[in-house]
Amino acid sequence: MADEAVAGDFEPLRANDRRSSIGLIFFKFFSVLFLAGALCYLFISNFNSSTPDAKKFSLSFEKQDALNIRPLIKESTVKEKQLKKEVCDLSVGEWIPNHAGPAYTNETCNQIPRYLNCLKNERPDTGYLHWRWKPSACDLPYIDPLKFLNAMRNKSIAFLGASICHNLVVSLTCLLSKVEKARDIFHDSTFSTRTWHYSSHNLTLYVIWAPFLIHYETIDNHGDKSQIDTHLHLDILDSKWTSEYNKFDYVVISGGPDFYRSSIIYENNQVIGCHYCPHLKLRNLATDKIYRRALQLSLKFIATSEHKPFVILRTWSPSHYEDGEFPNERVCSRTMPFREGEISGAPSDLKMRDVEVVEFEKAATIGARNGVRMELLDTYHLSLLRPDGHPGPYGTCHPFDSDKKKKLQNDCLHWCLPGPIDTWNELLLKMLISGDTGGSVSALL
Repeated sequence: MADEAVAGDFEPLRANDRRSSIGLIFFKFFSVLFLAGALCYLFISNFNSSTPDAKKFSLSFEKQDALNIRPLIKESTVKEKQLKKEVCDLSVGEWIPNHAGPAYTNETCNQIPRYLNCLKNERPDTGYLHWRWKPSACDLPYIDPLKFLNAMRNKSIAFLGASICHNLVVSLTCLLSKVEKARDIFHDSTFSTRTWHYSSHNLTLYVIWAPFLIHYETIDNHGDKSQIDTHLHLDILDSKWTSEYNKFDYVVISGGPDFYRSSIIYENNQVIGCHYCPHLKLRNLATDKIYRRALQLSLKFIATSEHKPFVILRTWSPSHYEDGEFPNERVCSRTMPFREGEISGAPSDLKMRDVEVVEFEKAATIGARNGVRMELLDTYHLSLLRPDGHPGPYGTCHPFDSDKKKKLQNDCLHWCLPGPIDTWNELLLKMLISGDTGGSVSALL
């Protein structure tokens, strides 16, 4: 009985021991797993922390953003794609048919001078009026003159240049004439320098005749063709615009074909050479070199000025002379735009535009450091595709009335109004309102 009692008491103890052993095994197993996981975590963490990217992204989001190293996430990728979709270069595109026609005519705008008034001079073809510039990556909306005038209220815009600059301003006054007609409040004896005012919006437009931007003198040669009448000073700016500069809110500057003229070149009041003067024993200076010096001096003045208007440099306007060597033999009689690749442009014009781009980029960098806002209005290529936009022989009224076969001097430099130059103003007004040609166009919708 005693043995049975002992035996009976021992069996429950063995069962308990068995359960404890199983629990201990499980505890040891999970402890090993936990320790192994911890070791793996420490190993991986140490490995990642030793890589450059991990060190970057271990910073706070604010520090990552400051260093521009924050990794892309889905949301930022979407925003980036949307931003890329909205940004475009308005100077790259093609001319497409526009059945709506021009925004004005010679009948709705009385500002057009005779030499640009191709409609009044009865140019027989009108197809040149029915094209519109379509940028490749975005839309260029029609200008709303009222919104523009409201945006420019109590402002002043100065245009510095020569006759093509004047061409551009007359186009602008015609585009705005739907809302308000500009009042001529000043002009010089030749109407080269003028001031227009929009009294309802207190907007003033200045056109300052500064064909070289630098100081020049015109010498009366009394009809002697052997004497060069233009003298340029590479180290002196034209005071006609610099003396007025401080009162402008916006400035549009441009070079022009006057640089191709024969001229004697000065520096420090000493003759250092000439351009296109084979009969004089002087060092010949290339046109693009003279233009570069003029731009460098002008843009330096602008970029370092204490007065800080928004300044826009408009690029070179291409000519479309064809045939002949003499003025009355060269013509521009095309009636359709060129397609892409059909024309490469005159090498001399391309050089001048290249000078503008290079010198503008240098000056814009300096200007940015000085708080001067500068932009490039690149109209060269879109204008190059429009040989049909010039007056040609129709700078005068009924040029062929007396003789249908008469050879007339063609104007292949200036632009008919209305005509392709109106597009320059669409781009310009967009820049003035929204800041640059790569920004949102919603401001003009």
